[in-house]
Amino acid sequence: MCRNIKTLFNFEPPASELEVRDASLQFVRKLSGFAVPSKANEAAFDLAVEQVAAAARTLLQSLVSSAPPKDRELETDKARERSRQRFGAS
Repeated sequence: MCRNIKTLFNFEPPASELEVRDASLQFVRKLSGFAVPSKANEAAFDLAVEQVAAAARTLLQSLVSSAPPKDRELETDKARERSRQRFGAS
């Protein structure tokens, strides 16, 4: 699992276009093994990022939940606290 890819569904405010694209980029990087593709692979890499982002947007728009949306700031604070507990003060 890509640790840098975060859950984007059921948050208030909803995931931004940039967040969807960043997650898609991380996913394609993980699959391809390239942090930055060579010139020969750049077009295929960029196309894959756009296709994954489109699929992600479709998925996020199609999902439903009976749970109330999570607060981004509260979830970020919880993650920081878990990190602090795990790795010590930072």
